[in-house]
Amino acid sequence: MMNKKMVNGARVRSWLCVNFARNVQESMATGFCRELARMCQASGMDFALEPVLPVIYVRPDQVERGLKARFHDAMTALGPQRKEIELLIGILPDNNGSLYGDLKRVCEIDLGLISQCCLTKQVFKMNKQILANLSLKINVKVGGRNTVLADALTRRIPLVTDKPTIIFGADVTHPHPGEDSSPSIAAVVASQDWPEVTKYAGLVSAQTHRQELIEDLYNVTHDPQRGTIHGGMVRELLISFKRTTGEKPERIIFYRDGVSEGQFYQVLLHELDAIRKACASLEANYQPLVTFVVVQKRHHTRLFAHNHNDQSTVDKSGNILPGTVIDSKICHPTEFDFFLCSHAGIKGTSRPAHYHVLWDENNFTADGLQTLTNNLCYTYARCTRSVSIVPPAYYAHLAAFRARFYMEPDSSDSGSISSARKSGSSTSRSTRAAGAGVVRPLPALKDSVKKVMFYC
Repeated sequence: MMNKKMVNGARVRSWLCVNFARNVQESMATGFCRELARMCQASGMDFALEPVLPVIYVRPDQVERGLKARFHDAMTALGPQRKEIELLIGILPDNNGSLYGDLKRVCEIDLGLISQCCLTKQVFKMNKQILANLSLKINVKVGGRNTVLADALTRRIPLVTDKPTIIFGADVTHPHPGEDSSPSIAAVVASQDWPEVTKYAGLVSAQTHRQELIEDLYNVTHDPQRGTIHGGMVRELLISFKRTTGEKPERIIFYRDGVSEGQFYQVLLHELDAIRKACASLEANYQPLVTFVVVQKRHHTRLFAHNHNDQSTVDKSGNILPGTVIDSKICHPTEFDFFLCSHAGIKGTSRPAHYHVLWDENNFTADGLQTLTNNLCYTYARCTRSVSIVPPAYYAHLAAFRARFYMEPDSSDSGSISSARKSGSSTSRSTRAAGAGVVRPLPALKDSVKKVMFYC
């Protein structure tokens, strides 16, 4: 980020800071916030230097009460203008247990507030690298854009910029081994801007324990008063895309994370059908062309240069160069799959991502899809480098992980598991009691949170 600015800096005029770390003095927390605000301004954001109210210390065991009281005070201070609080900065102790999850739950479910957490060690260090990384995350959370592909602006990405195209990412995270009946959590994200394809809205849903198929892509319910109600995550994200861009997608590219080869056919059959039905429910004869790609990271294939001394094929750490693609010899003899190492290996041996194209109505060439996938890896919002798997799949993973914090405290994240262990009760018993029978739906996200990349 040295001497660089974000493509679209967002605007933050009213924000708050709450300190949960006992060993951070009020003056130090205030100084940190001011430096962070300056860094945001330097990066291209319209960021107010001073918070709405002075920084306040809140005890970690009173996170819900403290946040709600402070939020109420800030809304009162803003007065009759009825402005929104656009951001909350939370300073947390280094070992914060379930505090992080509690803060995110209160902000995103109860208050509809975007939050950015910082650890005590980051406050003490306060170097430019940390502040720049935080500013990248804050910008996308409040609706800005950090990076955009130059080819997207000049409309030169084949099969993306010529017609309105939406890119989906989907993932399912399962509970830890030993949790007998905690639900699995599915997350779907979708691009909300075209032709840039860098802003992604995300939705999450709880589903049957250890179920890999995403159940809530499309659903139909019958209400005695309102009749048939169409719903589901794909449908909602398509409507959101139309609302923000004014176009209805003519192409869908769907990156699906975390499916093993034994489940390819099953997942394709179920999820492609759900996408089709979601489209048809919006408008008769609405059938955008779909490309369905599975992304795998957990495999045992590693790629090495043929000649280790040739500097044109290896980087400083001896790994293959980012952007290396293998799509012959070691790939499937008849199916469309390829290995792509899109990231630079900083430490250890790079692990390439394995992409399987299960369905392709857009008729991508091998080079076309490989180039698009590799280029998208440079648009990941949380860093200025290329990442190892395509960002929509990465974002879906982050959103699914975040949603674990929204579950009822007795069966949520690892923090509550450790507390159950400390109290002597077995984890499986506590989750079984909580999740017996039907899957409890996750509490709804506030609309102000849904629209932005809150999971970053």
